[in-house]
Amino acid sequence: MEKASSKLDLITEFFADFTPRQLEQLAALDELYRDWNSKINVISRKDIDHLYENHVLHSLAIAAAFEFPAGAKILDIGTGGGFPGIPLAIYFPEVEFLLADSINKKLTVVKEVAAAIGLMNVTTRHTRVEDIKDRKFDYVVSRAVAPLKDLWQWARPVLNKRPSEGNFPASGLICLKGGDLGQEISESRLRPRVMEIYELFPLDYYREKYLLYVHK
Repeated sequence: MEKASSKLDLITEFFADFTPRQLEQLAALDELYRDWNSKINVISRKDIDHLYENHVLHSLAIAAAFEFPAGAKILDIGTGGGFPGIPLAIYFPEVEFLLADSINKKLTVVKEVAAAIGLMNVTTRHTRVEDIKDRKFDYVVSRAVAPLKDLWQWARPVLNKRPSEGNFPASGLICLKGGDLGQEISESRLRPRVMEIYELFPLDYYREKYLLYVHK
């Protein structure tokens, strides 16, 4: 179980640029998710005691590897309880996030958590990504929702064609995955950039966990 004093230490060990406001928002997640998880289960019971390592920091691996420009629009496919969208929205307050899920009660948790910590750059939508026809995004993010082949099939139609510029990546899909990905990547017929999260955060939990990036 994460000790109260170590929750944010785990985050600030790897990120030195959070403002006091952002640290307040991050600190508030523990109580909020414990409370909402008791009503609507979005995180397993064994994981709720490791919220910051298994969910918050895991989501922030995307922020450790990629920089997004102010005003960028990001879609989180199958956000569940708000991961990776909520931690990323805290980290990138000038980026717009749409958190989508096909299970509406999970979005109740997302909306309430976002409202409680004053996240103004998060909206939600109860939908499958295939049904989003009215918006385009600069990036699509996802965490362990579906095989890479399916994620790209869903993401590609809603992505803008934005070239890379400076430290900002070209528009594309960024997903968090784990385990042996050889067959999944082969079946996708894509050539994603694959990054080991353990190289970003050298903690045992992140062994065999990866970031995959496919640009449009």
